[in-house]
Amino acid sequence: MSTRKALALSFLDRYSGLVIHTASSMLIARLLTPSEIGVYSVTMVLLGFIATFRDLGAGQYLVQNRNLSEEKMRATWSVQLALGLILALIVLAAAVPAAGFYDEPQIYDIMLVLALNFAITPFLAYPNAWLVREMRFGSIAAVRFVGALVHAASAVTMAWLGFGPVSLAWANALTTVASIIAIWAIAQPSLPWRPIVRGIGDVVSFGGKLTATSLMNTLSAGAPELLLGKIHGMVEAGLFSRGQGLVTMFQRLVMDAVNSVALPYFAKQSRESGNVGVSFLVAMELITGLGWAFFFGIALMAYPAIRILYGPQWDEAVDPARWLAIACAFSIPAAICPPVLIAIGAVNDVLKATLLSTLSALTATAIGTFLGLLALSQCLIVSGALASAIWIATARKHIDFAIAPMLLVWGKSMLVAVGASLASVVVILHWGWRSSELLVPALLSGIGGAFGALLLAWATKHRLWLEIQRAIVARLGRA
Repeated sequence: MSTRKALALSFLDRYSGLVIHTASSMLIARLLTPSEIGVYSVTMVLLGFIATFRDLGAGQYLVQNRNLSEEKMRATWSVQLALGLILALIVLAAAVPAAGFYDEPQIYDIMLVLALNFAITPFLAYPNAWLVREMRFGSIAAVRFVGALVHAASAVTMAWLGFGPVSLAWANALTTVASIIAIWAIAQPSLPWRPIVRGIGDVVSFGGKLTATSLMNTLSAGAPELLLGKIHGMVEAGLFSRGQGLVTMFQRLVMDAVNSVALPYFAKQSRESGNVGVSFLVAMELITGLGWAFFFGIALMAYPAIRILYGPQWDEAVDPARWLAIACAFSIPAAICPPVLIAIGAVNDVLKATLLSTLSALTATAIGTFLGLLALSQCLIVSGALASAIWIATARKHIDFAIAPMLLVWGKSMLVAVGASLASVVVILHWGWRSSELLVPALLSGIGGAFGALLLAWATKHRLWLEIQRAIVARLGRA
């Protein structure tokens, strides 16, 4: 499968899932209170630390391995299966202490349900990793679409029936069950399933470093909600979670789709030619162009976006969301680096860069949390900028690219982002920062922003425009 077709399928997968997720989130935000969202969010952050050990990077080991054999596949499955069962028991054991620490009985109920999810996840993770290696993104997209439908339907139905935040936990478990059934019905994977001891050491050796990296990422991402929930209460944690949820739409819109293709693509390119420098700058141009345009728009239009998506009870999340969008904009250049470095085998330096980025994020979080929700969002701008500097310096050690071309890429992407923001600035000048009118300003900002971004992409010959042009020519050629 070509890279462009793989990306197209991956984006189709993410966008269809995002539409479903956004629709269900709009309903959930009106069925659950900020405190209930905060309880679930804090619980998921706690379990996120455990989830980083879910397969010890075994799935990535299977994807990038140069000489995959049946024995290595069986070793991968053995690691995933054992860890799924062990982590389910750990979650069960931690349920009572976690609920007691936050004095929230609902945390206990959520953790019981999610323990079941840990136990059954290996039956999805193993065949899914194989599909990624084979770049069967059509099958992956279909499975994820089924999961998105099940998650939305179960979460909204249970919340409407009054189950509270545990509704979201059951939605996760039911999604896993539905995805397991779908992957067998759609992809029909033919895999070796008998567990094996031989070869586990190789899997763990590779995956252990990636797991440490994932654990640090989870810590830096989850620390704000954990500290806010303990120091300021679940309402503050819920407000941060909702503001963060708005800005991380870019992760679901773009980065999840890109990363699902980036690792197998760069791994294949590294195996075949060993040179990924040109492709790295192409990816950087695309990601910064899209990312900065998105985050500039969120920073300017956070109020109508939150009002439309989540309702007036979340108004206090607007200002934090603006600053979080700026923080994410600063961290965008770092986002493309990890999958490329993992693909070429630079796992040790990935671990070092992640450690430095995590330390800066935790420092910013610790200072900001004690000052309040808004100050925390502002402090994360500093850690986002530092993360980009750290990752770019690390990437230059292994990838052949010069600073001047990268600065040119950033300059073009910044102009595209400015073009995307002009309509929002006009809307704000006319209606103000918090107008009672919501839909018209949002539509004008969105449509005008798209035209502005395209105009500047055309004027600067940005890679976004070149890809759109290529797609149009290809479509006309097939017509």
